[in-house]
Amino acid sequence: MDFTASMAIAASGMRTQTDRMRTISENIANANSTAQVSGGDPYRRKVPTVNSQFNRDLGATLAQPGKPLPDMSEFRKQYDPGNPAADKTGYVKMPNVNSLVEIMDMREAQRSYEADLTVMDATKQMLARTVDLLRR
Repeated sequence: MDFTASMAIAASGMRTQTDRMRTISENIANANSTAQVSGGDPYRRKVPTVNSQFNRDLGATLAQPGKPLPDMSEFRKQYDPGNPAADKTGYVKMPNVNSLVEIMDMREAQRSYEADLTVMDATKQMLARTVDLLRR
């Protein structure tokens, strides 16, 4: 594998992890968002996805962010009869977002991003060393 392919693979991973972190951030930001109307559905958690695509020019498989999918798990219910979004029994549907899970997912995406960045740095160093050897 050449330097170009190595850099392209790492860059595609970084783009994918950035998109993943964006989706996770949206989930965290809406963790306590309720419905606008009584008995309505609140924010539904989105699950980031990753696709792979073979690049013939590079001879390598690159990662690409996929379309986030809705998490179809049940909404949490919280008793709050004074809330305008409460149903007839006084319960408010809360988003199906678990902040702890989102924070763990965010940390994993951050570590993957950092690993791709390390690959890019190592590739740049190898390229610089190669150029130095060719100058001699």
